[in-house]
Amino acid sequence: MASFDIVSKVDPQTLENAVNTAKKELQTRYDLRDTKGGIELDKKANTIQLSSENSMRLTALEDILLGRVVKQGLDGTCLDFSADEQAAGALVKKTVKVRAGIDKDTSRKIQKLIKDSKVKVEAQIQDEQVRVTAKKIDDLQQVIALLRKADIGQPLQFVNMKS
Repeated sequence: MASFDIVSKVDPQTLENAVNTAKKELQTRYDLRDTKGGIELDKKANTIQLSSENSMRLTALEDILLGRVVKQGLDGTCLDFSADEQAAGALVKKTVKVRAGIDKDTSRKIQKLIKDSKVKVEAQIQDEQVRVTAKKIDDLQQVIALLRKADIGQPLQFVNMKS
């Protein structure tokens, strides 16, 4: 039986490089040069803390961060900007989550998408990944093509291909 795993991972070193280059751009941009706050990466919590004086500058920080993440070769959908802004004294803060691993809802969505495609494969949810098995490698390649076209909402990688 041939199989592969569907995972969602973000390379921590590449993410750190993207945050560091965003910090450098923040220091050199004329419109954001003398602002308080900035961009901080929390590796343990897998989050990025954005802080600025007002929400307009916070939006500019989001754009800088997203641009740098994409330029580093990471998928922009790995960042979750859905958290609300919180006022903290004179600053406005926002916590951006870095999506790593596939949650239960997304894995069910992937599993349903695979079943609806009528390809002769079997998808199993295993913790934060989905394992797909089939008798033929061609069927697995059809599933990979299907998932690359689909809009899942987070970046997917296909690893552990075994025949």
